[in-house]
Amino acid sequence: MTALRIRRPWRLAAEAAALLVAAVVAFPLYWMVLAAFKPADEVRSAEPRPWTLRPSLDAFRRVFEQQDFGRYFLNSLLVAGAVVLASGLVAFLAATAVTRFRFRFRTTLLVMFLVAQMVPVEALTIPLFFLMRDVGDAVPGIGLNTLGSLVLPHLAFSLPFAIWMLRGFVRAVPEALEEAAYLDGASRARFLWQILFPLVLPGLMATSVFSFISTWNDFLFAKSFIISATENSTLPMALLVFFKDEGNDWGGIMAASTVMTVPVLVFFVLVQRRLVSGLGGAVKD
Repeated sequence: MTALRIRRPWRLAAEAAALLVAAVVAFPLYWMVLAAFKPADEVRSAEPRPWTLRPSLDAFRRVFEQQDFGRYFLNSLLVAGAVVLASGLVAFLAATAVTRFRFRFRTTLLVMFLVAQMVPVEALTIPLFFLMRDVGDAVPGIGLNTLGSLVLPHLAFSLPFAIWMLRGFVRAVPEALEEAAYLDGASRARFLWQILFPLVLPGLMATSVFSFISTWNDFLFAKSFIISATENSTLPMALLVFFKDEGNDWGGIMAASTVMTVPVLVFFVLVQRRLVSGLGGAVKD
């Protein structure tokens, strides 16, 4: 009883601190959604209030009335979906290779993955610009002003993290299971896709969330690589419409940001169960 009495105040303090941190983190999201539903006069008011008694959909109406907004939304879905699928497939095969096989420079390759994670994206934007320009001259369809110029860089930046994370899941699968599958007549391809792939699927879900969020919210690459072909712009570029010389439309900006957040929340809800088990598996490993 004495031990419980001593622990309870510390536990209550920890829970209160966790709630405080959660409130601080969630407040910007709350303010974004609130500003999206506020009428224009309240958004521009010199005395902002953390509530509104006159909710309005005018800001959302202005967002969806923007020309090509639906196309930008579809472009973002295509780019993010392509990065998630391609990075998941390549990372799974690469993680299996560096875990199950012994070859020269394997450790060097893994160290290079870590080094790639340390390089700031901003430092590589200009070299990537020239690379996409040259690749576009050689291979039409993936150069500047195309969606391919957004898929390739995000794929390159997503792979090192995904490979490192999936490496732990592949290593956790006993080699005896692989040997038993071979003894039962299973080929390497069958073991890979019918046995190993389902076992590391939680890890794939965890890495897909990070790949999707980083690609979906990208502005730097979209602004740098999509120069003249505005029909290939992504959703973050649509926010620029609400930044004007005579004054920014903050209601439209917040409404567009709210619309951008919805697919991320939907994607997270769809994979949340496997995400939790995936992160738990990664920590356990």
